[in-house]
Amino acid sequence: MFHAKPYSGLLGYQKTLTVVKRFYYWSNLKRDVVEFVARCFDCQHVKAECKHLSGLLQPIAIPKWKWEVISMKLIIGLSRIVRQHDSIMDVVDKLTKVAHFILVKSTFSPNNVAWVFIRDVVILHGVPKTIVSDRDAKFTSNYGRICL
Repeated sequence: MFHAKPYSGLLGYQKTLTVVKRFYYWSNLKRDVVEFVARCFDCQHVKAECKHLSGLLQPIAIPKWKWEVISMKLIIGLSRIVRQHDSIMDVVDKLTKVAHFILVKSTFSPNNVAWVFIRDVVILHGVPKTIVSDRDAKFTSNYGRICL
C-alpha cells in the first residue's frame, strides 16, 4: 500500500520509510521497511545490476578521405514501386554523411547487389577501404570476393 503507488511506481527505501512514518510507528520500523523493500519482487526485477565498468570508450577513428569508410544497409519490406523494386540499399559515407539510396529488389542475389554497388557507388567514388554493414545475408555471403 505505501510502497507501490499507482501514480508514481515503486518508491525506494527512503520514500517508503517517510510515508509509513506519517501514519505509523513501532520500535523496529526502519529495519522492517528496509527488509520489506529488499524482498520486494518488483524492486529486485527493476533494480539495475552493479557491474564493473567496461573500460574506456574506444572512439571510432575519423576517416581522412571522403568515401574511405562507408556504411551499408538494406531497407526491405517496402511496397512495390516502378519495376517491382521493394527495397532500398542505403550507402552512407562516414566522413561527409553523403548518402546514396539505391532501388533494389528483395529477390536480388548477392551477385546482383554487388553489381548494383559497383555500378552506383564504386564507379563514382572508388573502392572504399572499409565497409560497415548490418550483417544482411546479401552482404555476408560472397560479397567481398564478388566486388574485388
